[in-house]
Amino acid sequence: MTATMRIGMDIGGTKVEAIALDDDGNIAGHTRTVTVPGTDGILNTAEGIVAELARQTGRAPGDFASIGIGIPGQIDRAEGLVRHAYNIGIESLPLAQLLSERVGIPVTVDNDVTAAAIGAAHLMGLDGSVAYLNLGTGLAAGFVIDGHPLRGAQDVAGEIGHLAIDHLGRPCPCGQFGCLETVASGSALKRFWPGAGEHPGPSLLPAIAAGDAEAQAAFDNLVRGAANSVRLIVLTLDPTTIVIGGGLRQIGAPLFDAIARQLDEWSAQSPFLAPLGLSARVQYLDNDSPAAATGAALAAIR
Repeated sequence: MTATMRIGMDIGGTKVEAIALDDDGNIAGHTRTVTVPGTDGILNTAEGIVAELARQTGRAPGDFASIGIGIPGQIDRAEGLVRHAYNIGIESLPLAQLLSERVGIPVTVDNDVTAAAIGAAHLMGLDGSVAYLNLGTGLAAGFVIDGHPLRGAQDVAGEIGHLAIDHLGRPCPCGQFGCLETVASGSALKRFWPGAGEHPGPSLLPAIAAGDAEAQAAFDNLVRGAANSVRLIVLTLDPTTIVIGGGLRQIGAPLFDAIARQLDEWSAQSPFLAPLGLSARVQYLDNDSPAAATGAALAAIR
């Protein structure tokens, strides 16, 4: 069998999602499983996913052209190396080499948010310059320009969550103060809203409706931080479209509407921002979209 179908995996802190992508860019197989942290856990899970996608698509595990992996942490794409991915138990892992040795397929590794940007642009049919803003456990962005990802000289393009510009000046695990991630992320909700629990997003709106002042303050900070991120992206890259994804997008319309109102308020106050159409550029990723896994598959050839 000709090896043309490609695998894409999105390895996250709680789940691994993977797809098989055919020649026409259509999803021919899909699977999802829980993340098992650590080197052996990640490698064993990835190997099992290859076998499952082979079963779904009626081929041998070695009959895929490539495997692309989107994963958090510090990425050395040229070496296929992942560093400091603490939420999945990885300090340093030559993931591409070790997985390729196991399955006999070429493997590439990419930043998970860059992969999501590639996948969102593909699945949503977006042209021109596209920015993907990930509102998840952390905060980061990925960029695609005319179909090509922008990674930067050291694969850190889009790490806007560690721009130390928030006036609250809260400490960030990165060692700075006032990073955007300290207000606009799931980790920020957990740290600064004591009633948040392990997964704060779903409980935020009910807590606000019940009169929880701390929940309201956390929501307001999230909105301001997310809107500030959109404004920053527009003023640096000036993309045609900004797609907002990540787990916190599942808060839904109240969050979307509040971000738009904040952007419109800033635009009304500034003759400079007014003609830029900040809120009109924003779209939202569907909750069930496998954007990061799809982008990881495509990133293997980009």
